[in-house]
Amino acid sequence: MTKMNKMTKIIKTIKKARSAILALLSIKTSLPSGGLGWAFTPLSIKTSLPSGGLGWAFGLVWALALTSCSDFLYEDSDQVIYADDHTLDSDADTLWSVAGIMNKLQVLADRTILLGEVRADLVSVTNNGSADLRELAQFTVGDDNKYNQPRDYYAVINNCNFFIARADTALRNNRNELIFQKEYAAVKAFRAWTYLQLVMNYGRVPFITDPILTKADAEKDYPQYDIQQVCQYLINDITPYADTEMPGYSVIRGTDSQLFYYPIYVLLGDLYLWSGQYRAAAENYYKYISTRNGNNSVYPISTNAVRFLNSDAHWISISDSWSLSSFVTETSMSTGELITMIPGDSIPSEGNYSELRDLFNTNENNDYRASIIPSQAIIDLSAAQKYCQYTTGGEFIFAPEGLTNRRNGDLRLQSVYTHDENYVIIDGKRISNFSNIMKYNTRNVHLLRRAMVYLRMAEALNRAGFPRFAFQILKQGVNNNVIDNEVIPYYPADADWLHTFNFPNNNYIIETTAGASNENTTGLHSRGCGFTAYNSSYVLPDDSTLTDAARLQYQMEHVEDLITDEEALEFAFEGHRFYDLMRIALRRNDPAYLATRVARRNGTTDAALFTKLSDTSNWYLRIEN
Repeated sequence: MTKMNKMTKIIKTIKKARSAILALLSIKTSLPSGGLGWAFTPLSIKTSLPSGGLGWAFGLVWALALTSCSDFLYEDSDQVIYADDHTLDSDADTLWSVAGIMNKLQVLADRTILLGEVRADLVSVTNNGSADLRELAQFTVGDDNKYNQPRDYYAVINNCNFFIARADTALRNNRNELIFQKEYAAVKAFRAWTYLQLVMNYGRVPFITDPILTKADAEKDYPQYDIQQVCQYLINDITPYADTEMPGYSVIRGTDSQLFYYPIYVLLGDLYLWSGQYRAAAENYYKYISTRNGNNSVYPISTNAVRFLNSDAHWISISDSWSLSSFVTETSMSTGELITMIPGDSIPSEGNYSELRDLFNTNENNDYRASIIPSQAIIDLSAAQKYCQYTTGGEFIFAPEGLTNRRNGDLRLQSVYTHDENYVIIDGKRISNFSNIMKYNTRNVHLLRRAMVYLRMAEALNRAGFPRFAFQILKQGVNNNVIDNEVIPYYPADADWLHTFNFPNNNYIIETTAGASNENTTGLHSRGCGFTAYNSSYVLPDDSTLTDAARLQYQMEHVEDLITDEEALEFAFEGHRFYDLMRIALRRNDPAYLATRVARRNGTTDAALFTKLSDTSNWYLRIEN
């Protein structure tokens, strides 16, 4: 392409950016009904911007990153904007820059869920699914697949790189407060989360930490990092900011903006978990739990659950506080389940509208044809669990088999999934195969919640050599009594380290059959399977005939299987399953661990898919060179 054509494209892009920015400046002081990014404007920016507050926007909010990987460079793309050298040195810059990065994150929201779920074993793509979705499910993704767009990740990363490089972190306001401190930590976390998503999906990625703002920048050769290298860099990068408070922009469109950020302690836990540093992973997950609501705070596994009513002898009546707290309530209050989400727009015309509602559910937008439904694998796994009921007569019994409407075993699937083969809606219209997954009845895309922190902490504790500790998180929950009586006696050499996990008995009160109002801690398995603490069949996997080392290894692998099942039961359809299977298969050096499960998603083994996934290179999307 000639220099003149390249320049024409650049000018064309700048005009587009200028139009977009002028649209931003026309926003009124009331919050719009539309997109996230601009909803921030009235919160701290007055009717005029300070000098210097807008110039950088050409390079940051609207710039898309490149890498020097031939076709992936897009060096003649009309999405590239070359910026002048600007420094972020005003409080207005702070707000605009974070809003711009969040706007770029919205583009990744649906993809984050779909890449993690459609490629795994808990959902099936129907005949109504698009060709792009079917390619994801069959691992035949091409360069033109809408979900295979690595440049969108680099758009976030480049914006973060610009902020990190240019923000004046020593700048203070007239109250002598550091202006950029909270935002700087938040942007570091955005970059870390985005890089982790990128490398999980692509295996090896160009690793770029400086902003690409010129043609010369775009033509540099950047190193290719695998997940171990990415994790180690990011661990070092974000650790100094772990205790920094996240920004607070109050309520935006009815949503607490604190939910827009990814806590650094949880990110560190994830990075250590993927890199196999299990004690450090467990420590960081615990650090988040113990400081989420302030130093020495309380953040227990809630007793919210799906339960059969004791008064119903027919095993039909069910109470459900689990789904309401987990998916409907969007609050960052001290007792909130939701931790992080990417907010979306309300209607498709707004630009960052999440399509997940239209993919997972039958509705008017898709002519009442869902594209993604629960697989036979999750139906079978749910039904295979044993529900333990405490009767009014003081007995523990198991729910019978053969119940209808997915009431067998674990009740969480029944709670979130509605299916009716002959459903009647407005005006008597009859819908065949009506399907609704209530986890996707909101415009926002949820990424992280409390149960995930506990389950990943259990995964880390188990692999650190403490399967009994991990198992208690599943069975009854933990407080100091549980740790002292059920954990430490079996690992006396590690007592000092185990005591650093402090769950005070008066703050973490284990659920009992009495159901006292102050009880706030339960085993995660109890959320769908009744009173698991009293379930005589749900016990620590063990084999006393083995030697000590072999016995520990046996316990660790089998407890890990329980954790993996629990992650499926608790987080089905939430976009984590493929990565959970990948992480464990890599840890065990056993590709068949993932291949077997994914190939059997529909109840019988897809031999061709099993063969393909037995080669780990086929787990990853490709960045074309």
